Amino acid sequence: MKVALLSAALIGGQLVTPVSDRVPSLNVEALCRATVADDKANGVVLGQSLEKCMSDETDAQTQLVALWPANAGPVRDRCEAEVTSIAGAQSYVDLLSCIQAAGLANPPRLAPLRGASKNRNAK
Repeated sequence: MKVALLSAALIGGQLVTPVSDRVPSLNVEALCRATVADDKANGVVLGQSLEKCMSDETDAQTQLVALWPANAGPVRDRCEAEVTSIAGAQSYVDLLSCIQAAGLANPPRLAPLRGASKNRNAK
């Protein structure tokens, strides 16, 4: 009986995706609506439309889906905490920027380049 329960727990545990392993779900519509309202209230003539804001957020979310697994858990956790810390100001664009900035700060280590060499080719 204990073996069956342990087996079920192990199998079931593999089906659950840890929260940090997937792109968080953000309420970007609230941010876009607030941005449009702020632009109108401040008399911004060429402000961003709600549709364009939502399109930008959707594009950023799509890019994040591809980038998310390639980044370390601590980077994802830090960026997610930054973006979700202010209710109503959650943005996939900001989350994508944070992930990209972390990647620039810590680029993957690549094999050293070996260009042409007079000494190597002289043999």
